[in-house]
Amino acid sequence: MRKTFLWSMLSVAVIATAVLAADASKPQYGSWGFDSAGMDKAVKPGDDFFRHVSGTWLDKTPIPADKTAVSLRLAMTDRTEARLHDIMDAAAAKAPHAPADLEGKVGAFYKAFMAEAQIEKLGAAPIEAELAEVRTATTRDALAALMGKNNSDFNGTLFNFGIDVDLKDPSHYAVYIGQGGLGLPDRDYYLQDDFAKQKAAYQAYVAQLLHLVNWPDAEARAKDVVAFETKLAEVSWTKVQDRDVEATYNPMTIAQLRTLAPDFAWAGFLTDAKLAAIPRLIVAENTAFPKLAAVYAKEPLATLQAWQAFHIADNAAPYLSKAFTDAYFEMHDKTLAGQQQQRVRWKRAVLSVSGGDFGVGDRFGTFGTMGWAAGQLYTAKYFGPEAKAKIEALVHNLVAAYGVRLNNLDWMSPATKAEAIKKLETYAIKVGYPDHPRDYSKLTILDDDLVGDVRRAGEADWAFYVGRYNGPVDRDDWGMTPQTNDAYNGSLRDIVFPAGILQPPVFDAAADPAINYGAAGGIIGHELTHGFDDQGRKIDAAGALRDWWTKEDAAKFEARAKELGRQYSAFEPLPGVHVSGDLTMGENIADLGGLTLALDAYHASLGGKAAPVINGMTGDQRVFLGWAQAWRGKVTDDYVKRQVVSDPHSPRQFRVNGVVHNIDAWYAAFGVKPGEKLYVAPDKRVHIW
Repeated sequence: MRKTFLWSMLSVAVIATAVLAADASKPQYGSWGFDSAGMDKAVKPGDDFFRHVSGTWLDKTPIPADKTAVSLRLAMTDRTEARLHDIMDAAAAKAPHAPADLEGKVGAFYKAFMAEAQIEKLGAAPIEAELAEVRTATTRDALAALMGKNNSDFNGTLFNFGIDVDLKDPSHYAVYIGQGGLGLPDRDYYLQDDFAKQKAAYQAYVAQLLHLVNWPDAEARAKDVVAFETKLAEVSWTKVQDRDVEATYNPMTIAQLRTLAPDFAWAGFLTDAKLAAIPRLIVAENTAFPKLAAVYAKEPLATLQAWQAFHIADNAAPYLSKAFTDAYFEMHDKTLAGQQQQRVRWKRAVLSVSGGDFGVGDRFGTFGTMGWAAGQLYTAKYFGPEAKAKIEALVHNLVAAYGVRLNNLDWMSPATKAEAIKKLETYAIKVGYPDHPRDYSKLTILDDDLVGDVRRAGEADWAFYVGRYNGPVDRDDWGMTPQTNDAYNGSLRDIVFPAGILQPPVFDAAADPAINYGAAGGIIGHELTHGFDDQGRKIDAAGALRDWWTKEDAAKFEARAKELGRQYSAFEPLPGVHVSGDLTMGENIADLGGLTLALDAYHASLGGKAAPVINGMTGDQRVFLGWAQAWRGKVTDDYVKRQVVSDPHSPRQFRVNGVVHNIDAWYAAFGVKPGEKLYVAPDKRVHIW
C-alpha cells in the first residue's frame, strides 16, 4: 500500500486515532505506556532530560554479564530472541538429518549448532579445507583470488564488495567495492595511543588462533599480521570520509581498476567472487586503493598467508570448538566491548540461524544465516497482516506531517521544496515483513554439519545477489530481516520497519497515543528525514545521485548542520572522550527531524481538540517522554570508546538531550529556563526540519 503525503489532515487524524486505540489491553509499561517509576524527578528536565526520565532506572539496573548494554530496546530483542528460540527448539525436535521443508531446515541448522559434543571433537577440522588452500597459495595472485570468496566462505579480504542499486542508474544493480583488511573495529585502533591496550590484546588473539590451527611460528606471524594491518590502517579512509556518498561513488571498468591499483590481481579476485563477467564496478575509497594494493605487494608472502589463515579462523570461530569460541569472546566481546560473560549456547544458536550480532563482530549475523527463513516463521506466528496494516497507517501519518512541514519551511526556496516533496511522494513504506519470501528450496542443511551449513547458507545468499545482478531492480526488496530490532531508509527510497522493532516501548497499541508518537513516531520520522539529511539529500526523486538543491538552500542547510555538529562534538560521554559531530551528523539530523515530525503528527491526530492530561502530564510532555523512554539504557565504557570512533550514531543520552534542547516546544512543555544546563538561547537552537 502506497499513498502520498497529500492526505487531508482530518483523515490523518481519524486513521491515527483508530490505529492507536485499536487494542484495549493493558500497556506493557505503566498504566498509560510510560514507566514513571524509572524517573529521577530530583533532576530537572532542563539540566539532564535523559536522567530526569530514566535516572532511577539507570541507577538500579545493572548491565548483565553476558551483554555490553542494558536497555528497553534490548528487552525487545530479548523477547524476539526467546520467541525464535521456541520456534527453533520445536523445529529441531522434529527435524530430520537433511530436511527439505523450510521449518525443518531452520530446525536442523539450530540442532547442528547445539551439537556441542560433536563440535568439540572436530576442533579446527571443519576449516581445514580453507586453510589448506592458503598453504598451497604460494603467490600473491593466488591469495588475492581466495579473497574473492569472502562473501561465500570464511576468507578475509583486502577489499569488501557487494551488490546494490546503482546510485546514478537506479533501474540497475551495481557492484560496489571498498577498503577492508582490518580485524579491529576501526583504523583508530591501530593508530591512536588510546587503543594501545586493545591492539596488544589483538596481537595476542591473532597468535592464539594461529596456534589453534597449528600455523607455524604463530607468535612471530601474529606480530607481522598486526604490523601489516597497521600499514593498511595508515592508508585507509576515515569513517567520516566514508560518509560522503559523492566521494565514494567512483564508477570504472575493470581495466580502469587495474590501472588504478595495478599491484593487486583483480582477475582472480573477481573470478572467485563470481563477478568475472561484470563490465564495471563502483569503487568507494578510490585514493586508498592503490596504496592498499601497494602495501599488499610489498608484504612478505608468509605474512599474507598467516593473515588469511587468521581471518579464516576468526570468521569461523563462533562455529568451532570451545577453544575458538572462548578466544573469540575474550577478544571481540570482552576486550573490545566490555562484555563480562559469554552468552549461553542456545542464544548463540538462535543468532547463527536467524542473523544478529555475536557480541560486536560486524561479519556475523550477515553471513551464512537463514535469517529470512527464520523471519518468515517468526512473523507467521507473532506479526500478522492486521498488525502490519495498523503500523502502515501510522507511518503514512508521519509522511503527511513531513509534507506539511516541508511546505512550510522558511529557509528553503520553492524550487527545492518542489523537488523535496516530489521525492517524498516516491517513498515506499514497508512494514513487518517482505511480501515475497526468500526461496531456500535449493539450500542443503544438515543437522550434524554446522560449519558446512554456515558455508552453504553464505554461498546461497551470495548466489542470490549475483543471480539478480543483470535483472531489473526489485523495488519490493528488503535489506533487513523481519526479526531485526531496527529500521532503515534504503537506496530504493523505501522506509522499512521490521516486525522486530514494532514492540513496546517503541510501539504499544494499548499505550497512550502521545507515547507512541514520541517513540514509534520519532523513529519513523527519523527514517523519513534520512532521505534529506547531509548525505540523503544528494539522492533525487528517481533514486539517483544528483544535486537537486539550489546553492543558496544548500548553504543554509550546511550552516545549520554545521552548528548541530558543533553541539554534538562538545558532548563528552566519558572524561576526555568526545562524540564526533561529523561522524554522527546524519543520525543527529534524523533524530532532530524525527522527534519534530512526531510532535507535529501528534498535534494533527487530535483533530483540533485539546490533548488530554494524564497523570498531570500534557500531551506534548508525553510525546517527549515517549522518545526518551525508547532510548532508556546504558552501555559499558569500552563499548562507548568503540562507538565514538566507529559508529555513526551518538551515545543514547545525547539522542535525547542533544535533540530536545533544539526543539522550542520542549522548553514550553517543561518550563526550561536560562541557567539550566541544557538551555540553549532561542537564536542558537538548530532548526532544520
